[in-house]
Amino acid sequence: MNTLLHLPLGPVMADVAGFSLTDGERARLLHPNLGGVILFQRNYENPLQLAALCQEIHALRSPHLLIGVDHEGGRVQRLRAGFSSIPPMRAIGQIWDSHPQQARRLARDAGYIIGAELRAAGVDFSFAPVLDLDYGNSGVIGDRAFHRNPQAVTDLAHALVLGQHEAGMSAVGKHFPGHGYVAADSHLAIPVDERSLTDIEFADLLPFRQMVDMGLAGVMPAHVIYPRVDAQPAGFSHKWLTEILRGKLGFEGVIFSDDLVMEGASVAGDIRQRAVAALQAGCDMVLVCNRPELADELLAKLKWPLPPMSLIRFARMHGRPHPPSRIALKESQRYADALHHLGGIGQIDAELALADPTNTCGQSG
Repeated sequence: MNTLLHLPLGPVMADVAGFSLTDGERARLLHPNLGGVILFQRNYENPLQLAALCQEIHALRSPHLLIGVDHEGGRVQRLRAGFSSIPPMRAIGQIWDSHPQQARRLARDAGYIIGAELRAAGVDFSFAPVLDLDYGNSGVIGDRAFHRNPQAVTDLAHALVLGQHEAGMSAVGKHFPGHGYVAADSHLAIPVDERSLTDIEFADLLPFRQMVDMGLAGVMPAHVIYPRVDAQPAGFSHKWLTEILRGKLGFEGVIFSDDLVMEGASVAGDIRQRAVAALQAGCDMVLVCNRPELADELLAKLKWPLPPMSLIRFARMHGRPHPPSRIALKESQRYADALHHLGGIGQIDAELALADPTNTCGQSG
């Protein structure tokens, strides 16, 4: 019989290769520096398999490892067949323009479905919502953002987070302090945003400030350089994470780095140097995705005793225990109503297009 290992969570989040754990992955997940697992599409075959994988991960140690996934809706929804299709957040933002109350209800329903379906499978949280503004410049953000208007983003993100909380899940807002203004994709390049801190404060920072005041549990910074504020990308910047996010905005939750393997993180050195730079800047947990050899290297080389406050913050990210089963969820009226509301988004969009004589979305160019 397996004995549950009692081991505090560490500062590294890594991934696994397939539908179940290998012996090597079990050993990796038992490393003291490991604190969480991020799932990808390759880890998903069907809901039963996913639930078994999450149970296997959670059974390794106590407190159990955090399990997260990028499940925003639209094109960033890792789990597809067997999960509800969540529209891109821009679709809800477009409804906000003329029917803000209806858009807030739809956002809350989307958050509830995301949270309820993931919790039924054992996933602790999704890296959502996106709090970036949609300037129309960024291909990597694009329709993942709710809106260009900071108040619309705040209203809809807050509603989505309320839905996640209703389902027993905490939320992670990203990409602090805002990735929507620059065109470059930080997965492939090192984006540079030349705006002043004042310009950012009165636009992109507004949703983060308000969501922090509303109790946001997690934040992920952008691998973007804002040279008029700091020479380091935000995810490696003491100025952004400790002085502004923790100090000026008063954020008390978990700061997760974005993936340290991304090109936007390359300015910080090798994998250990990147992790140390992120942790020194103020991150609580660093992500190493899709490079198991680098995850193993980091786990072996990293010397970073976590402060007690980080461990307290991690506890907030555990999903609420004893969520409804998938069968019970499908039988609930709340779930059925939410699916029905979201299913009408396409019809709402068509009605808005017909009602708006200035709408030119059907034209080329």
